[in-house]
Amino acid sequence: MIEVPNNKKLILFDGVCNLCNSSVQYVIKHDKKDVFLFAPLQSNIGQTLIKKHNIDSSKIDSVLLYTPEKGITYKSTAALKIGAQLGFPTNLMVVFLIVPAIIRNWFYDFIAKNRYKWYGKKDACMIPTPELKGKFLD
Repeated sequence: MIEVPNNKKLILFDGVCNLCNSSVQYVIKHDKKDVFLFAPLQSNIGQTLIKKHNIDSSKIDSVLLYTPEKGITYKSTAALKIGAQLGFPTNLMVVFLIVPAIIRNWFYDFIAKNRYKWYGKKDACMIPTPELKGKFLD
């Protein structure tokens, strides 16, 4: 059973991707309402959610946003919904939800496909500092 409090949202990210790790650090810094928890896709909780929601991880090269009441959101929609919860000016990105998902996801997929080449890759998942440990689930 995935235990995410009802007032929280879980961001699943590629734990070895430098771009993804930088994005997580950005969200942590700007999450003034303490809305988000985090887990690498490679973690036990990440793998459990992928299986529970029948997600083909070979086809989803994406950040996933999980909320207990709404389930999984992914790709550009997840990124924009995450941004909407952050402070000004990041929260203004929510206006891009009016762009059809097929167009948004084309750009998202292009960046996702090239993220290791452009930003690099770690050998292992990020280990949170003791101060941030409570924001990460395994």
